[in-house]
Amino acid sequence: MIVSNVSLSGCAEVSSALCAGAAEGGQLGSGSHRHTLTPTGHLIVAVSLGTIGALGLVNNLLVLVLFCRYKMLRSPINLLLMNISISDLLVCVLGTPFSFAASTQGRWLIGKAGCVWYGFANSLFGIVSLISLAVLSYERYTTMVVPAEADPSNYRKICLGIILSWVYSLIWTMPPLLGWSHYGPEGPGTTCSVNWMARTANNISYIICLFVFCLIIPFLVIVFCYGKLLCAIRQVSQWGNGDDIH
Repeated sequence: MIVSNVSLSGCAEVSSALCAGAAEGGQLGSGSHRHTLTPTGHLIVAVSLGTIGALGLVNNLLVLVLFCRYKMLRSPINLLLMNISISDLLVCVLGTPFSFAASTQGRWLIGKAGCVWYGFANSLFGIVSLISLAVLSYERYTTMVVPAEADPSNYRKICLGIILSWVYSLIWTMPPLLGWSHYGPEGPGTTCSVNWMARTANNISYIICLFVFCLIIPFLVIVFCYGKLLCAIRQVSQWGNGDDIH
């Protein structure tokens, strides 16, 4: 989209920084639903993103180092936790720096292709973490409630769970690259994600499917598995109290 000279000249009367943001927003094709932040608001967002990114980077790197250094930690269940740490670390390395830099300048800095990459990468890694948590809850459920099927040395099941988390995430994050919805700027234009605002059948259908299959279903799996675990723990506690009475 080409921004008209009239629009840019009017914008220039406000500030050159806002002009650059408007031109960039025009290139990214998001203008109608863009919200703006004050310089103070952008600063607060930048500080928050910088803090979260730094803490996430350090914590997840520490987990990786400990896992690699101490052989006793290399259990199947910890391998699944490693998968979560890796996906979170990738967000800190490949996502947060771009949104942090954009917030410091008040506009997106790496163009339309960078916006698409940012939206895709953050969606991919986020869904991987969520699916991994669902797989983790199911593994705990089978270990505690169905001990006959549990095998603490079985890496095969955990590796299948890790592969599932990445393949499942790719299945749901690739469609916007192929024409089912699309990735673009969101909020004040300093981050990118799936286009939540477009009121088209193409976009709404994708958002509904993404919500159901990448949030509701994993959430229900987690609630079911930990709910069963809680019931099992209560039953064990009741049996223990009964034994004490007798």
